[in-house]
Amino acid sequence: MNTSNPITCVSRKPGGTPSPARGTGSRVLSVLVALSASAALAAPAAVATPGAGDARRTAPATAPETMRWGVCPPNDPMPAPGPAVQCATIKVPVDWSKPQGPRTSVFVARHRAADPARRIGVLMTNPGGPGNPGADTAMYADREFSPELLKRFDVVSFDPRGIGRSEGIRCDETLAAKIPDRPRDAAEFEQLRTLNGKLAKSCLRQMGPLADHMDTESVARDTDAIRASLGERRISFLGTSYGTSIGERYARLFPDRLRALALDSAVDPAGAGAERFLTDGSVAVNDIFKRLLADCETDTSCVLKGRKLISVTQELFARADAGTLMEPGPGGPTRRSVDGDRLVAGLYANLRAYLPGPATEFLGKLHSGKGEVHLGELGSDLAWQLVLCRDGDLRIRDFAEYRAIRERVAKAAPYIRYSSQSLDMILGCQGWLPPKPASGRAPGALPPVLVVNALHDAATPLAGARRMAAAFPRASLLTVDTVGHGMYDLPEPRRAIDTYLSTRRN
Repeated sequence: MNTSNPITCVSRKPGGTPSPARGTGSRVLSVLVALSASAALAAPAAVATPGAGDARRTAPATAPETMRWGVCPPNDPMPAPGPAVQCATIKVPVDWSKPQGPRTSVFVARHRAADPARRIGVLMTNPGGPGNPGADTAMYADREFSPELLKRFDVVSFDPRGIGRSEGIRCDETLAAKIPDRPRDAAEFEQLRTLNGKLAKSCLRQMGPLADHMDTESVARDTDAIRASLGERRISFLGTSYGTSIGERYARLFPDRLRALALDSAVDPAGAGAERFLTDGSVAVNDIFKRLLADCETDTSCVLKGRKLISVTQELFARADAGTLMEPGPGGPTRRSVDGDRLVAGLYANLRAYLPGPATEFLGKLHSGKGEVHLGELGSDLAWQLVLCRDGDLRIRDFAEYRAIRERVAKAAPYIRYSSQSLDMILGCQGWLPPKPASGRAPGALPPVLVVNALHDAATPLAGARRMAAAFPRASLLTVDTVGHGMYDLPEPRRAIDTYLSTRRN
């Protein structure tokens, strides 16, 4: 049974402009919605009873490697980090079940606490991804975190294995260009699976065994190797977006090595299959579109010359399905057609970064045929495939099942049909390396956990955040009545997270 610890937020409109890496759009904060978890929401893997083998696997396999801290390498186009920042590299096993086997490098950065006399310890962070270098968060911690947090913690972050400065991804990207982004029939679906499999094999050829071990559990074990090298008995952890998956896996493997765990914009930890993954993401985007419809009733910045937004959108989809919707140009429609999938991708891009004016401008330009628009990109990302396809089972049996899932999801999200990003991730996993089984939970007491999420988040839907909170014995869910992703930039969530991290007893 989950116990909620309520935190109250004052409703207000925050000012300021958020950084591009975090949430965007107009925001209004609500009071906390405290989560009372039910057995139906609990993630089975998170409450599994650990076996003896699982407990043994959490023990350190080798003596911690000493990191040699020094000046950080150039990070163009960013300026050199400040004098409080140091960088280092640590070697970790590629396969943690073979600690004496091949090793890989992980690039680490540290921003030293500004007030050593009041230092609490290490705050390990990850800004999301997968595929995003994480060390920049510590290198530029003075831009990311509040002065009070920087006084009390050494902020430490790293580029996860295979990412950025940690021995980057190498695969045959000419194969990736040949993969159908939206299979239209059984033949294209099989082509997608076959080419995905060939692409995965190319990664194994060019990267070696690392390509087989970029899963989040391996990253969580790397996190603990960094902790051990730092000489810390316990760490605090703040993860955003995909970083919440790293925090959840670390809690599962090393509960007694966590002092505090804050999860901002949480990924569903419950191992959802392809249909629920796509449904949750699609319903979230559909709800954002419904919010756009409501906002446009009163917001003069999203007027479509007297036309109803819903009727314009329906007409655009009808034209896209009929093959008569063309990309707009400065002087009128071009000869480049826009099908329904590209329209969905463009809608997703405009709804995720929620601004009513630009979103309706996008639809208005498509409708009139005049202007320039960004229709979004289709297709998966190698980092998503190497990490997410190994973390959970998103496989679909065949094209008939794929088509049936698409039809059911379209009924659940009728305005936008589906989430473009969620479908990209699912299709990238068809024919890829199979998922790795996750370890059970190791014994040990966890601290109370804080989960923070927007009520309307296209990338990490609220349903997943609820399941994340339900996965822990003691957790609070702080919701923010906004459209956005990454809540730490907003004053009240930042204050709640800072207070939680700073006041937890060691």
